[in-house]
Amino acid sequence: MTPITLIGEPWPDYGLLDSGHGRKLERYGPHRFIRPEPQALWAPASPDWQADAEFIPGSDEDGGGRWQFATKLPQHGWASQWEELTFNTRPTPFRHLGYFPDMAPVWSWMRGYKPASALNLFGYTGVGSLALAAAGATVTHVDASKKSVDQARTNAALSQMQDAPIRWIVDDAAKFAAREVRRGKRYDGIILDPPKFGRGPDGEVWRLEEHLPGLIADCRKLLDADSKFLFLTVYAVRMSALAIGELVRQHCADLGGSVECGELGVREDARGLILPTAIFARWSRS
Repeated sequence: MTPITLIGEPWPDYGLLDSGHGRKLERYGPHRFIRPEPQALWAPASPDWQADAEFIPGSDEDGGGRWQFATKLPQHGWASQWEELTFNTRPTPFRHLGYFPDMAPVWSWMRGYKPASALNLFGYTGVGSLALAAAGATVTHVDASKKSVDQARTNAALSQMQDAPIRWIVDDAAKFAAREVRRGKRYDGIILDPPKFGRGPDGEVWRLEEHLPGLIADCRKLLDADSKFLFLTVYAVRMSALAIGELVRQHCADLGGSVECGELGVREDARGLILPTAIFARWSRS
């Protein structure tokens, strides 16, 4: 496999304005934010960044930190749009702002396959699920965080999709996938975005390097000769795209089609350079 890059371009409610010296300056609707970005090894285009807030990381390598606000922002966030979807945006304690903008090219890619059914594991606040449902899919959305699933429901209402065919499930993603296998379920498409480390609603421990192979094996059992894609993203780990690409290839080789791997990236407004954000592997019925 030769790694490829999926590049996120700016849209009206999001843009990467500048990056460098381990940080990035982003536009989320009318507001600007500075967040840590270890992969921005270069110098920024401009030394003078003006932002509404900056996330100051803690000393813990695995997370922590706080937002430092320069202006007053709407207490409950503000609405952002991508294509026909509307969803809430606000600073969270985990340095994110309620969705992952670098996933936009993935949402477009999945919609192109027009899946009738889709499974979104570790679905977070549901923008990917809404993108699939808006394209005609019946979606099963799974996340261990009740707060995230509640926000996903709110985003569905903001998009006027509260009646869309989406099952919102608070559960451990790996255990849910295993139960779906035992139930003999199948899906046209699967998207999964597992964290490096996490806990399920009943205290289940998730460690990516330890548990990802078994989860991919179960996901393969939920695909069949009529299925269309599987898309896996991995953030914030010391792992190669080639490694997860081979993992997906070994499990999905008997389905035919093709397996690709590479990096997600976002194009910077200032210079047009590509800031890498995550690695991915995908199987598709080509």
